[in-house]
Amino acid sequence: MLMTKFSPKQQKYLDAQMKKVSRSFALVVAELEEPLREQLAAAYLICRVVDNIEDCIEPFQWQQRRFAEFNTLLQDPAATNDVLRMWGQYEWPGLTRDERRLMASGDGTMLWDIYNQLPEHSQTIIHRWTADMAEGMNRIEDPQTTPFLVERRGVKVLNSTDDYNRYCYYVAGTVGHMATDLAVAHYGFSTDTAAALDATCEACGRGLQKTNIIKDFAKDVTRGVSYVPDEWLELADYSPLSLAGAGLAWKKQVLGDVIKELREATNYVLALPPDAVGYRIASLLCLFPAYQTLLQAAERQARLFTGKHRVKISRRTMINCIRDARRMVDNNAGIVAYSRSAEERFAAIFSAAQP
Repeated sequence: MLMTKFSPKQQKYLDAQMKKVSRSFALVVAELEEPLREQLAAAYLICRVVDNIEDCIEPFQWQQRRFAEFNTLLQDPAATNDVLRMWGQYEWPGLTRDERRLMASGDGTMLWDIYNQLPEHSQTIIHRWTADMAEGMNRIEDPQTTPFLVERRGVKVLNSTDDYNRYCYYVAGTVGHMATDLAVAHYGFSTDTAAALDATCEACGRGLQKTNIIKDFAKDVTRGVSYVPDEWLELADYSPLSLAGAGLAWKKQVLGDVIKELREATNYVLALPPDAVGYRIASLLCLFPAYQTLLQAAERQARLFTGKHRVKISRRTMINCIRDARRMVDNNAGIVAYSRSAEERFAAIFSAAQP
């Protein structure tokens, strides 16, 4: 595979942009070897462009045109300046200042220049999975397609469990595939290893996205959306949508679904060859904080889905996750023990909470 030599200016740009959009994922990417580090950082920022289109508070038809223009950026480097100049004229309501800057000339131009400098194989991988992400987000919002979204008590919610999993695939499962394909190309994994990773990478993405859905539930509801599916909310008489809480069994079911995904994510890490040190640490830095977030949610279950819903691991816990990831990078038995211990603690917390 051709090596890409990024300039110090480009490396500084990627590092700064990653810290602006996701400090936690910036820590993950920093563990990777060059040029995978820069490739995955650029890929993640391009995913943020898709997210920004979806998060912008504009009508569906407006977003649909922006998704089409995003696909143009993926395919035609010559169109970059025209598209970003046009995007820079929009207000992008709902986005932060840094997010808006990424959608215009300047910050946006640098990102797409880096993308166009990547080897063709890397561009193909990023193109494939970010285009799939954009198409999926477009379909979710499209009123002419199967109703992914329904409205309950003034809140838009995903319709079914299948829609929940499909949504998590579109926004995060695609990222799992993209990161895996870039890693396979970078390290030259065997066909068997690549197949094992491909079989579990979607669960990695879904597990991380579902963890974020639990973490951000109250914040999402206050802005009129919930990604917990209607099928599940109906079982709780929709009380979570009013931030009025839910029964213990219901909360255990919602969190337990994420635990199952993280179990598959553990298998993903175990399938990684030991010499892929950077990518192994990066993967553990996704897995371990997710487990700790779910455990904190379980420990605070009495406040979950209420106005006091707060789920965010501390800086000290994150430091411990970094330490554990580096310490266990070549210790599959230790990784398995970590996963099992987290699941046992999860079960014990809910067992102790039963009346």
